[in-house]
Amino acid sequence: MVLVRVYRISSMSDPETGRRGKIIELVEEKKTVRAGGTHGITEDSLMFHQMLQDALSHLRELGLMPYVREPVKPKMTLYLSEEEYELLGTRLEVNDVYELEFKDATIRFKKAFD
Repeated sequence: MVLVRVYRISSMSDPETGRRGKIIELVEEKKTVRAGGTHGITEDSLMFHQMLQDALSHLRELGLMPYVREPVKPKMTLYLSEEEYELLGTRLEVNDVYELEFKDATIRFKKAFD
């Protein structure tokens, strides 16, 4: 099982048949683990770190520094006709997280965190 997030849904038109469809990009949802507690870190260093983060945020808001994003690598891209999307039986929405399960030559989508 893999957790995936719907990153983008785009409309498309099949060049051969002219039928409308959707392109659905799924990216792996990474679990971020934060260090537990602040063992060994002084209050001064925490305050300095927060001040630095605030200053960088302010510079980004002013347009003086670009936002740095992680590159997105799709885990799976689906090219579906409208009929195939309906047969999928799941309404995929951008930023929704699903459990993607591969089992017995099938792929199942199950909404995560329900």
